[in-house]
Formats: sequence, C-alpha cells, structure tokens
Amino acid sequence: MENREKLLVTSSPHVRSKKTVQSEMKDVIIALIPAGIAAVYYFGYRALILILTSVIACVLSEYLFNKTTKRKQTVKDLSAVVTGILLAFNVPFTLPVWQLVIGAVFAIVVVKMAFGGIGQNIVNPALAARAFLLASWSSTMTTFVPPQRVATLKSVSTISALSAATPLSEPASYSVMDLFLGNIPGSLGEVSALALIIGFIYLLIRGVVNIKMPLIYIVTATVLGGLFQGFDDILKYILSGGMLLGAFFMLTDYTTSPVTPNGQIVYAILAGLLTAIIRAFGGYPEGVSYSILLANLVVPIIEKYTRPKVFGVDYSKQKGVENE
Repeated sequence: MENREKLLVTSSPHVRSKKTVQSEMKDVIIALIPAGIAAVYYFGYRALILILTSVIACVLSEYLFNKTTKRKQTVKDLSAVVTGILLAFNVPFTLPVWQLVIGAVFAIVVVKMAFGGIGQNIVNPALAARAFLLASWSSTMTTFVPPQRVATLKSVSTISALSAATPLSEPASYSVMDLFLGNIPGSLGEVSALALIIGFIYLLIRGVVNIKMPLIYIVTATVLGGLFQGFDDILKYILSGGMLLGAFFMLTDYTTSPVTPNGQIVYAILAGLLTAIIRAFGGYPEGVSYSILLANLVVPIIEKYTRPKVFGVDYSKQKGVENE
C-alpha cells in the first residue's frame, strides 16, 4: 500500500507540456540575437541604444498599464521584450529615440493591453507600431543610411545627405552577397538574411515554429512578385526588405495567426499575395508589414471557414425537436 502510486483526478487538459509563454518568448529572444548582433555590427552602437530603448519602453509601458488598471503583472512572460526587439528591428537606425518610445507605448498600450493583453490582440503589436510610426513620421522612417557611411554620420542634419536607396527600390545597386550578409541600407533587423536564417533554424529545432507558413508565404510572394515584376532579380526579391523578418518572426505569431491547419495555408497565401501586390503596385516599395497586418484582421473569418467539422449532430437545433 505504501508503494502504490496516487491516482490524480484533475480537469482537462490531461496532456501537459513543460512549455510556457515565458519559455517560448525566451527562445524567440535567443533567435533574434544574431540579427541584433548584425545590426550593431553594421550600424554601430546607436543600433544597440535603439533596441534597448524599445525593450525598456515596452516593458515599462506594460508594467505601468497593469499597475494603473490593477491587473496582474505580466511583464515576466517576456512578451513585451519580444515586442520591443521586433519594433526596433523594424525601424532605421537613424530614427529619433523619442519617436521610437512613442511607437513602443502605442504597441503595448493601444495594440496589446487595451485588447486584454497577450493572446487577445488582433494584430501584431510591433507591426502595428511600425505602421503607426510610418504614418506619423514617414520621412524619418524611410531614411536609410548604408553601413559604409555610418562612420561619417556626425549629426541628424547629415542624414539626408548620406541616405541611399534600398535594395527594393534599386536592386541593381546591391549584390546577392551584400543582401545575404547585411551590408545594405535598411531597418535594423531586416538587413542580414544570414542572421535571420540562423535564428529561424533555432526556432525550428526548438519546436517553437513550423516551417509551413513561412515557406508558403515566401513562395507565394516570390512567384506572384515574379509574375508582376519579372523573375530577373527573384533571389534579391526574397532577401530584400522585411520579407524574411516578417516570415520568420511575425507571420508565425501565435496570437495573430490561425490555429487550424487549412487556415494557416490560406493565411500565408493571403499575406504573400498582398505583399506581391503592394510591392508591385503600391506607392511604397515594401509590403510585408501591411500585408501581415491585413492578414491578421481576417484571421477570425479564415478560421470560421477552415474549422474542422465536429463529429455528431446537435439534435436540439433540428427542426421539430424541443429542448428539454
């Protein structure tokens, strides 16, 4: 009797996992480190300042919001840290710090916490904040300085003189190797394809993400982009802009992407289609952020029509059958 194991009677779920929100976010943070290192390498110490500022602003915003509204503190789940890093990765290194702080507050307070916190937001907070910053300060959000000219940047007044076209607007100006390694103008976290791929492989090994949605998204956007704009620079098309950053780290966001298998396919195809359309026919050469945001908004509709059928029949809803 003493050696008999106790039978625990508990409510569902009965299949348990050691994974938690904190552990998942910790893996994402680790996966983002290579891109962060590349950003600091190419753009200098100011890239690190922006990343740290964004993280601190996001964490502090969530802490103060919970404190003010007397909600349970959630900063320990590290989701605010991930949002801060991703937001910083979506801005140029020349962006004024105060603008980034406003973007961070918008991401956490308006996009995330106002809807109920993690798991309740309807769009990706970092991407929504990027769109907000782009609409509010388009000039500073679209001024990109090549890494080769970073050392000569002495003040904000010299930014315009040193800025250059991005690979999306002038593909011929940059080689595939430059795009792969990150020696190009662009937002902090999107420049180095190599760093992003390393981080994504880590997430795949850890089982945090699945390759299905990113692969479908990239293939859809690339094929349609080739049809719209030609297949001459198709590899550059994939490596340029925020395609890999969006595909690996934001398209796969648990909260704003479908959970149904068929829904994930539809979602990835829709985002890829929108990216190709915006890049080809839009007034702004990059379409990743807006395409994922728009796809986020239709996730409830996608899941409604891709939900697996339930076995059995609810006879209480059949005509002529009265509820007991």
